[in-house]
Amino acid sequence: MKKIYLLFIAITMSITSFAQSRKYVSQFSHMQSYFNPALTGYEGSNFRGLIRNQWVGFEGAPMTYFGSVEFDIADFSKGADPNKNALGVNVLHDQYGAFVETEMIGSYASRIQVGEKTAIRLGMGVSYNQVRLDGNSLTTEQASDPVVGQYLNSFANMQVLDFNIGMALTHPNYYVSYAVSHVNKGAINSGDVFMERKPRVGIFQAGYRNALSQNLALATNFMYRTQQDLPDNIEFNFKVLMMDRIWLGGGHRIDYANNFQLGVLFPMIRIGYVYELPMNKSYLLPNTTHEFLAVIPLFKKNIRSDSKEVLIW
Repeated sequence: MKKIYLLFIAITMSITSFAQSRKYVSQFSHMQSYFNPALTGYEGSNFRGLIRNQWVGFEGAPMTYFGSVEFDIADFSKGADPNKNALGVNVLHDQYGAFVETEMIGSYASRIQVGEKTAIRLGMGVSYNQVRLDGNSLTTEQASDPVVGQYLNSFANMQVLDFNIGMALTHPNYYVSYAVSHVNKGAINSGDVFMERKPRVGIFQAGYRNALSQNLALATNFMYRTQQDLPDNIEFNFKVLMMDRIWLGGGHRIDYANNFQLGVLFPMIRIGYVYELPMNKSYLLPNTTHEFLAVIPLFKKNIRSDSKEVLIW
């Protein structure tokens, strides 16, 4: 049975090298600024880290490491008119089969206040992407591919410089946003060019949260991604936060996977865990996926400032 699954992965990766570079993250609501630079600093200044171990127990399965730091310049301002800009740096390291990919994104966001608590945010990111191909790890199907097969039993490195743009309407209780990644389609590149131009990716995100009582709050999030060479990606999650300390939730990636979420809030750190199960009809490996998340606020503790505030997305 595993040979069948391996053949499926090999064929998928030989169709287009970038097909496997789509980053699936069940806890996408905790990584808003990675997908949209306009949401940089939306939750204030913080540090985030995530580890995703996909299809546990299968050799060559994707392994993802993510870290980011965001600075809302208003956290450094003591004046009556705080600065309305934010800066961030995201680093993602991804291993999948014969490919090792490292992506760095520097992001900037500026917000325009349109209501007492509502703002329009505009953002831009500059991404530097380095992809390493290990020709010793190519499968039989990949070795016969005329593009990557030429690097059989050798190594290749490619660098790509590109841009991301985005905008968002934000409020303490909701957000609606849209972003475009790879605006320049990877036209600025160097090294061993073993991949065609990167397709543009459109990303729509939205969320709503509300405190029902002093000890109970709800949060729900939605993401929709389009990409020319891949099927549309739709996923959503729903979480219940109890006593501002523990959250339980679940999520669904349409046609791909279901997940169950558990998290704990401490004053100085937010910790989350996801157990993800692929759907049988997705023809993916039956192995489970684990995600571990940590978010550390840099200036504000995970404590409500008023009775209506919700501490997670």
